[in-house]
Amino acid sequence: MPSKMLHIPTADGQADAFATFPDRGERHPGVLMYADGFGIRPVLREMARELAGHGYYVLVPNLFYRHGPAPVIELPEYIGEEVRSAVFARLMPLIEAHTAERVLSDADAYLRFLTTQPEVAAGPVAVTGYCIGGLLAVRTAAAHPGQVAAVAAFHGPVGADGPDALAEITAQVHFGHAESDLTPEALGELNQALDAAGVGYTSEIYPGTVHGFTMSDTDAFDPAGLKRHWDHLLPILDRTLRVTP
Repeated sequence: MPSKMLHIPTADGQADAFATFPDRGERHPGVLMYADGFGIRPVLREMARELAGHGYYVLVPNLFYRHGPAPVIELPEYIGEEVRSAVFARLMPLIEAHTAERVLSDADAYLRFLTTQPEVAAGPVAVTGYCIGGLLAVRTAAAHPGQVAAVAAFHGPVGADGPDALAEITAQVHFGHAESDLTPEALGELNQALDAAGVGYTSEIYPGTVHGFTMSDTDAFDPAGLKRHWDHLLPILDRTLRVTP
């Protein structure tokens, strides 16, 4: 699976990014993948490669490029409970500095770059994200309704911007929530907002999961939750981007 590090021109400089795609000499539908707060690292590259293996060009930008290339902070190989607090203490200022305005400016640049790559097919793209990346995926889909055909977010604060933001989405949606992140009552309220917005969606709590369940380099990892994530992500991409096996 070919992969490379790229630099994406943005309004504030150059964002480094990881890209991977099938080695078939063809053009493939584009997927913009937003990492969780820990950023680009081996597990994210592995997930991007797995997705690319199903017929997609996957672009994973460094969200915090304004603070340096990935990894922006030094990360342990395994992010266990004993180091989690210290890692988050270093990450939170970066997350807080990543304002909605910066998110939308970057999203414009990322999509412009993605859709002009020679390996990317013409047509709509999809956006997926994890943790804070899930919120960024939602914001990107809302800001680019004619271009983003699918948005999928996992253990992310997808409703943080309120129902008006969800109403801007025209993409097909899948939200996979951690059981520790969302009560059934909160899920009902979120889904009511999606219904009111007329969004085509699935939105569910993955049983027995905690925040971060897709990430195998953390102690939140849940293999069944990760499988459930693929079981939802691949079909929505196939339906909306019309990939043929």
